[in-house]
Amino acid sequence: MGIQHRRRFRPVLSLLALGGAGVGLVLASLSPAGQVPGRDAPLSASAVSAASRLAGTTAAPTVNCPSVADELSDVPASAADEVRRNLALLDSQIAEANKRLVATQGQGGSDFVRNAILNPLKSKRLATVERIAGAIGRVAERPEGLENLAGCAVRTGSASAGQAAATPEPSASGGASDQPSDQGAGQGQDAADPSASASADPSASAGARSGNSARRTVNCPSVADKLPEVPSAAQREVQRNLTLLDRQIGQANQILARLGSRAGNAGVVRNAVLNPLRIGRSIVINRIATALRRAGAQATGLSGLATCTVQNGAGGGGQTPSPEPSASPTGDPSASPPPGGGDPSASPSASPSASASPTGGATGPSPDDFVDIRRVQPNVNRPADGANASRGTFSSRCGRNENGHFNSDNVIVAPGVTNGAHHVHDYVGNLDTSGFSTNDSLQAAGTTCSNGDKSTHYWPVVRLQNQRGNDADKAGGGLDGNVGRIVRPASVSITFRGNPTSKVVAMPLFLRIITGDAKSFTNGPTNANASWSCTGFENRQLKDKYPICPRGSQVVRTFKFQSCWDGKNIDSANHRTHVAFAAADGSCANGFQAIPALEQRITYNVPPGPGFAVDSFPEQLHKPITDHGDFINVMSEALMKRAVDCINAGRRC
Repeated sequence: MGIQHRRRFRPVLSLLALGGAGVGLVLASLSPAGQVPGRDAPLSASAVSAASRLAGTTAAPTVNCPSVADELSDVPASAADEVRRNLALLDSQIAEANKRLVATQGQGGSDFVRNAILNPLKSKRLATVERIAGAIGRVAERPEGLENLAGCAVRTGSASAGQAAATPEPSASGGASDQPSDQGAGQGQDAADPSASASADPSASAGARSGNSARRTVNCPSVADKLPEVPSAAQREVQRNLTLLDRQIGQANQILARLGSRAGNAGVVRNAVLNPLRIGRSIVINRIATALRRAGAQATGLSGLATCTVQNGAGGGGQTPSPEPSASPTGDPSASPPPGGGDPSASPSASPSASASPTGGATGPSPDDFVDIRRVQPNVNRPADGANASRGTFSSRCGRNENGHFNSDNVIVAPGVTNGAHHVHDYVGNLDTSGFSTNDSLQAAGTTCSNGDKSTHYWPVVRLQNQRGNDADKAGGGLDGNVGRIVRPASVSITFRGNPTSKVVAMPLFLRIITGDAKSFTNGPTNANASWSCTGFENRQLKDKYPICPRGSQVVRTFKFQSCWDGKNIDSANHRTHVAFAAADGSCANGFQAIPALEQRITYNVPPGPGFAVDSFPEQLHKPITDHGDFINVMSEALMKRAVDCINAGRRC
């Protein structure tokens, strides 16, 4: 019998409730004591500030999260057990966060509360609500918008914390805070951080400062005017998504109006309105393009229509038509380039097979995401070695995952969570690695590395999207929008290098490092670090494009890891601040010391041209800029000493 709830599910269509788990970039404020956050209310800057103040009061602060159960309708019987299990897990996650809050009361201030408690809790809740939505979506209509319930806040008072009961329906003018969403620095690869550089109207703040009282509105390029003739088979889907684009603009205008005088601050407008709107539009526009391609129509160049601006005056706003649109638009406008930059003119004309989630998730990549490597100029510069450089290398030969070690977990970012990554990882090295691995289990496990190195190395798989994968109906695969046949690497090289300016020190046991950002398409390129190239062309590295390699050349994927360590911590709340990249000359910042610099290099035999992509979160559209690699050091003390001695002595081992 299905689970019964107090009211039927109403889709929560905020700006970003469109593409599956992991989006969650919506506005919020900390509710006053005794109140619960609304359904569209995760963490804000004021919430974090208030939380740190609460830590010094006599009333015990507690973690408070919006209710997921209250947003569900009658759950189908076949999904009831899984839904019930994950609802219970949500409660246990809150209980764990409250224990952490009590144990650390008074420590660290707002950054500590956000990074050590609320951000990790949000990541866990995102994974859990996605499993709930996936369980229902396999047998009935998938509930949309549950990911907007992932963010929690801290409050004080006697009201009990936990899964807050749903609030009354917000009025048309309510439901979102005036506060821009808090983005906390460096939230880790699987946390959302909209630092993307969608452009705000530079005249906006000037107009507000000058006292211009004209109503300011969001202005977006028209998608409808750039479409080709829509085949009848795609008309219903295209029209539905065009309507959704208009709804997004309406919601963005409501948020803009609620900003009041702060709408004159270009940074506030960008982070609170324009960046979330760009992300939401990207997802919907990609759905339109996919519907057109499925029906046999061309749909190139639409990605440049996602970015909007803010303009003054009562006129305009909404989907702005193109000047003098032709009767039969081509669907290939020379609009602004897609996020990540690059030269659209260098994109090949061939179109890769679109990946599509059976549950309605986002698709990708687009043809604009590929470039012929022969058109790329050499761009690799290496710092010169100084007198005290450590010039050696140490390699672990760990195979290329011949044993088929795959899962969609991420033990670093989402420990104790099944399908915490929502994309499949390739593993080499440690044989135990899963979301439920512990330091003890990793140390006790076997390894694929010939020298006994038990470290774990993993990265998202590469797929040929025009071939059916064996996980098309499974979490991490087709159910999370990752379609196609997984390609086994042709080769995997694990190499530790020295430092151009100093000797290296040993890595601590169980050191965890993430390079790249799984959400760089929505977060922006700040933490993007993985690169792509082709054999024979590795002096040309790409971050925001997939390479089209000449026949006979392999695709090369390279992850270079942070090689400066703070000397104390094996991990940090955002999984980044305990390590850092060296400066341009190879030196480490004050307080950091050089450790062996890990490089994971993977090659693939794939057909020339578009058609392959990495696994990603649904809303990341399989963009190459979202690529990332993970590492946990489980070398024995003796093996690590051997590696350090080899590197510092200038030998190749």
